Amino acid sequence: MEVPFLSLPTNNSGIRSEIQLAIAAVLESSTFIHGPQVEGFEKEWAEYCGVKHCVAVGNGTDALELSLLAAGVTPGDQVIVPATTFIATWMAVSNVGAVPIPVPSQPGSHLIDSAQVEGVISSKTKAIIPVHLFGHPANMTEILRIAEKFQLKVIEDAAQAHGARYRGKRIGGHGNLVAWSFYPGKNLGALGDGGAITTNDAELASHLRLLRNYGSSQKYVHKIIGRNSRLDELQASVLRVKLRYLETWNQRRREIAQSYTDAFAAASQPDDGFFSTPSQSNEVESAWHLYVVSSPHKELLRAELLEAGIETLVHYPVDPPFQDSYRSAPHLQDFLKENTNRGENVFSLPIGPHLSEPQVQHVITSMSAALEKAESAGLFEGQNVPH
Repeated sequence: MEVPFLSLPTNNSGIRSEIQLAIAAVLESSTFIHGPQVEGFEKEWAEYCGVKHCVAVGNGTDALELSLLAAGVTPGDQVIVPATTFIATWMAVSNVGAVPIPVPSQPGSHLIDSAQVEGVISSKTKAIIPVHLFGHPANMTEILRIAEKFQLKVIEDAAQAHGARYRGKRIGGHGNLVAWSFYPGKNLGALGDGGAITTNDAELASHLRLLRNYGSSQKYVHKIIGRNSRLDELQASVLRVKLRYLETWNQRRREIAQSYTDAFAAASQPDDGFFSTPSQSNEVESAWHLYVVSSPHKELLRAELLEAGIETLVHYPVDPPFQDSYRSAPHLQDFLKENTNRGENVFSLPIGPHLSEPQVQHVITSMSAALEKAESAGLFEGQNVPH
């Protein structure tokens, strides 16, 4: 049985007619920029996230960069970031001239270790970017406490956290600004690039609207130096259709994640370091954008799954500080000596509404067989694996 990691045609097929009608309406109106679809999506996404303001932009990286600019981050400032994340988080900081300061992941997690944040704060620190990686919310209570103590801005990278909750409240307004991506493969994905920023701060929202549109709120009147980063009407119309199904799709992700976690519980021994499944605290409800497992024998396991027709991916093989683009930076040398690349052992199992129940069971059966084979080879000495 073939199990693709992602199938956009399957995801879109059930709502294809609704998407086509939405696109046709935009074509008929011939309003493609700054029209009613963008305005409608901004209102609906803000309501969904439980916040007052949403500013739609061109993509997720722009959402981060514009958030940094709106927060007053300037060249030479330092911004605290997780060492484990997609590199866009780091590059957004670099692209505004600031310096990314890494904090390792908390033990047993891929999320920023809030206990180590205070230790890297300096007089140059301007903001903290917690990343809700793989759909799992970071420890916002502690991060917000630290931010208040040191008068720092908090910019959440929620590119993978559509619909996730922290302490019962949807991600979208815990920090000062929240950056979103609507890349096609996200839980809520457009048919191209798209992004947004949510906030409860009216002043920040107003500033962001200027920044995204050449510093202008009135044609040919430019109050500040801005950029061109605007979500177009076609993408907004598609997102409005898909938003109606997001909760149903996320519920399916939660069901699959629970099936995986239950099936692999016997084999998952994080303390031993041989194999581990993702976990979440009782304070959060993950969006389960990805189901990321870890093992130093990942290539053996992935090969066994591929033989069974199951596609897996690696998110992400090389953490930003270990990438060629950053590893020679003088301020990172001590970090590189004291920490290892977390991406070496991780890989992601298929998860998403495109999976049928027989496909999910095939993943479970095949992974269990792969773990049993690894145990037989002596790689998982002393561990119990599912049979």
